Amino acid sequence: MHESGLIQDLIEKVEKLVRDHGGRRAVSIQVRLGPLAALQPDHLREHFEMAAAGTLAEGAVLSITNSEDLGGPDPVGVVLESVEIETE
Repeated sequence: MHESGLIQDLIEKVEKLVRDHGGRRAVSIQVRLGPLAALQPDHLREHFEMAAAGTLAEGAVLSITNSEDLGGPDPVGVVLESVEIETE
């Protein structure tokens, strides 16, 4: 499924950022959903929560912004904008 790949890629990026910054886990994650991604925010959030179980992203609050910019960096995907990392 298309969304499974997008979500797995997102989790891998988050885990790399957490590790690279010496963190324990992600606390919150901000993403931008491309206008051609064919995903609804609630659907993305639900699948993210299931896929994040057992990872450094488990329990993180996922904030999703819908983009209308067809010329943006990834109009068919999910763009990671920021991650708040717990370090202690």
